[in-house]
Order: sequence, then structure tokens, then C-alpha cells
Amino acid sequence: MNSTQGSDRAPNETETFFDELTSSLRDGSFIELLLTSYCGEENVRRVSVRRIALRDEPHLSFVYRYATQDITKNHPEDDGVRMIRDLLGTDFRAAHLYTTTQDLQIGFGKRGRVKLGRGKPSRSQEGASTQAHDRPKDRVVDPSRPFLQGLGVTHEGHRIVPAMARKWKQINRFVEIFGQAIAASDLVGRESIRVVDFGSGKGYLTFAIHDYLQTAFSVEAQVTGVELRDDLVTFCNDLAERLGLDGLDFRIGDVRHAPPEPMDALIALHACDTATDLALHLGITSGAGVILSAPCCHKEIRRQIESPAILRPMLKFGVHLGQEADMVTDAIRALLLEAHGYRVRILEFVSLEHTAKNKMILAVRGTASAPREDAVDEIEQLKTFYGIEEQMLETLLLQAPGPAPNSNPD
Repeated sequence: MNSTQGSDRAPNETETFFDELTSSLRDGSFIELLLTSYCGEENVRRVSVRRIALRDEPHLSFVYRYATQDITKNHPEDDGVRMIRDLLGTDFRAAHLYTTTQDLQIGFGKRGRVKLGRGKPSRSQEGASTQAHDRPKDRVVDPSRPFLQGLGVTHEGHRIVPAMARKWKQINRFVEIFGQAIAASDLVGRESIRVVDFGSGKGYLTFAIHDYLQTAFSVEAQVTGVELRDDLVTFCNDLAERLGLDGLDFRIGDVRHAPPEPMDALIALHACDTATDLALHLGITSGAGVILSAPCCHKEIRRQIESPAILRPMLKFGVHLGQEADMVTDAIRALLLEAHGYRVRILEFVSLEHTAKNKMILAVRGTASAPREDAVDEIEQLKTFYGIEEQMLETLLLQAPGPAPNSNPD
């Protein structure tokens, strides 16, 4: 590895290193940074830094490696770079920067001498290799679509930004599930399909669904993203307008206050606790042929559960009780959907926000769908067994049951 050194050049070498670091983060070539040669008192062996996406924003994940444990701390990217600058040369005397184009190593001597070295890249970027060798089924979404670059998923030249490799996989997996649901529903053959996506965030899935409906099903897609954060709504509307995407719009709102409206498909991912019930009820009462919901934070049923005697040795542990409440809640929701003419699947799904909450309720109303009358009896048996008095979706449906199967909400 070639190197230069000298105390009179220390500031220049340090700034050169950080220029290369920020450049690699900007152009997507960053793979990993290691902080080594710890000189503090906490017995830290090293710190590894990788790039991740949290809540649709780039972050740096710091893993502090101790003798007996690892501690992870995530920081927004700019804050993470500042933290590296604070640590390097003080708590840590060396750093190794690995990128797809080169390796850099910087070391700080006891007398303030700084040595910066460069070498050929020694590591491959998993995201880049995955992108290069994707099988066709992993690319439901065309990586050359302009919206992907506008959202920061791809570079110019349609290469996946390495830090967005997991997001890219999630987008494809979701669109694959969505496409299968549309194909199995009574929406096939429609000239237009209207989709409402609650909690659309930065719009990754909303843009992808709009594009997929037009390209894969050749229909007029009317897709609306609903989001509480006005800055994201403005960003998404500006991008849709800049790309000339007719039939795609975003508005400020929340599923908790959304009235029924004509829609063919409803999406609500990670709606907390009874907000999932509100979303499912809205889909039913709006006559949606497809409902995709990822439940989150099951609190309502957990507070009510009375552990049956035979299950008390198991459910005395809080984590088990929480898991049981999750299953019971989503089972009741699935049975209620079946009672209203939907075919229901509960499946594991790659998390959109790096969380263990990766379960999805997929409800599809087909041309031959009919209410399952015995589902109501099964719900009552479950409620009696666990001592449950009330479940939000059931209560809402008793107040407003929704249209009959196969009826047109228009």
C-alpha cells in the first residue's frame, strides 16, 4: 500500500481522508469503515461503521465491539461523519475505509504524525454484486425506471445504490405480492385501478405500484399516497410532477380520520395497534378488492387476555403473552375479513423499516368470493377462550358492515 507521512502534512492528510469518506457516501461506493487502535479505557476492540436506511433516510450504523458483547448505535449520516471525525485521532489511532474503488488507511502517531495510505479495493460490495447477478424474479420492478433514481434508489446508469440494496429488495418483494393479489382478484380486466396507500412515507412503494400497474397490467393507474408529514408529501408530489406521472398524487392525512371513498386496493403498512383495524374497516367499507396491511404494536387484545388455565405456565412470560396476543388479534382480523367475503393469507414479509414486525395480512376478494358464515362462530370461540370482550374491527363492522362481496363501490 502506497503511503505518505509527515507531521506538517497532518491536517491535509486528515482532510483528504474525510473528503474520500464523504465522497464514497455520496456516490454509493462506501462499503465499510473500521476504527481501530483504541487508546481509551473502555476496552473497545474496534468500531465498524456501515451504511443503512432507517425511516427512509440514510444512517450510519456504529457497532462497538467489546470483549464480551457488541453495542450498536445508529446515527443520521451527517451526524455519523461528525462522530467519526471526533473519534479518529483521539479515542482511535487508526481507520480503514473500504470502498468499491479503493482502500484507504489512516494512522495517527504519538507525536502527531499522520500516515495516509491507498490501495486497490479488497472488498466487494454485496449490494453491487447482488444487483449484477439478480435473477429475473428478483426484478419485478425495472431498475431503469426514472422514479427509482428520483428516490435515490439507483444511480445514473440504473445501478442500485449499495446502501439501498435492501430497500430495492423490499420494493420488489412487495410489488410481487401486490401483483399476485391483483391477478387473483376481481380487478382483472378493469380499465383503471384506484389504489390508496396510507402511511406512504417517502413513496417508494407508492411510486412502484403506480408504475407496475401501468406496465404489467396496462391499466390506467390512479394511486394516492396519504402521509402525515407534509415535507414528504411535498417531495413526492414534486417528483411525480417532474416525472410527468399522471394519476399519481400525495396528500396529507391519516387512516384514523379517513372517510370511506371508492378504491380498488388499500395499502396500510405498520399502522399501530387499532389503526390497523381502522385501515381494514376502511378497505371493507370502501369495497376494496385487495387489502394489504402490516399490523404493528398489538395492544388492544393483550390488555384483555385472561390466560386459560392450561396456558398459564406458558403465558406467564411477558414475551409469550405478547406473541399470543399478536396471533389472536390477527386471527380475529383474518376471520372477520373471511366473514366479509375475502380470501385471506397471513405471511411473513421483509420488513420496510428494519424491524421484526414483518407480518402481512393479505385479503383478496375474487369473482367467486363469498362470506364464510362459520367464521363468526370461530371468532366467538376465540373470544370466549381468552376472555376477550371487544375487538376494534369487529366493533366497527357491526356499526358499518360494508358492501356485499363483488359489489361495485362506484
